[in-house]
Amino acid sequence: MGTPKEEYNALEEKLKRTVFLDNLSPQVTAAVLKSALGQFVNVIEVQFIPNYLGPSNIPRCALVELETVKQARSIVEEMTNYPFMMSGMPRPVRARITHKDMFDRPKKSGLDVRCRWADPKDPYFEVATKEKDLIKKHEVEAYLLLKLELEEEEKLLKHQYEVLQANYKKFEMIDSVVVDKTLTCLASRYGMRMKDD
Repeated sequence: MGTPKEEYNALEEKLKRTVFLDNLSPQVTAAVLKSALGQFVNVIEVQFIPNYLGPSNIPRCALVELETVKQARSIVEEMTNYPFMMSGMPRPVRARITHKDMFDRPKKSGLDVRCRWADPKDPYFEVATKEKDLIKKHEVEAYLLLKLELEEEEKLLKHQYEVLQANYKKFEMIDSVVVDKTLTCLASRYGMRMKDD
């Protein structure tokens, strides 16, 4: 590794060509992402951002490193203008270019971070307790919002499936009309000419 400044500059360059994908189905894998995006751009690396707090079926996030900055911009533009769904889920994927404020930066030389247990008599103990309670409250709120979002997506999936089944039945009916010569009979009855293939 180089100096902290070189590491930081390398990170900034990498982030310019990395895309943050949000709202991915839990079934999406790195291979699925590479295959889906590989149709448009050259994918170098896919990293999923783990969620340790919520249930396993919540939407996932991923960082996708591409070959160039131009490719990163083009894929974000495509995903912004057109709904991009993966693994057949009714969950449009959101995309944006990453920036340095989204991540921890490389450690600067001379920086020393220490952790310790807080004593109840410590003046900061009450502040830490309030922050802990607030974090728990936010966690519950986020979980309930995600649960609601998943329920809505399940309804949308059911609706899409019903529409697909209805369309399939229509095409089957049209196909059966053409196959059993009913169309020819109807055309002759109404004085219409059938166009030969």
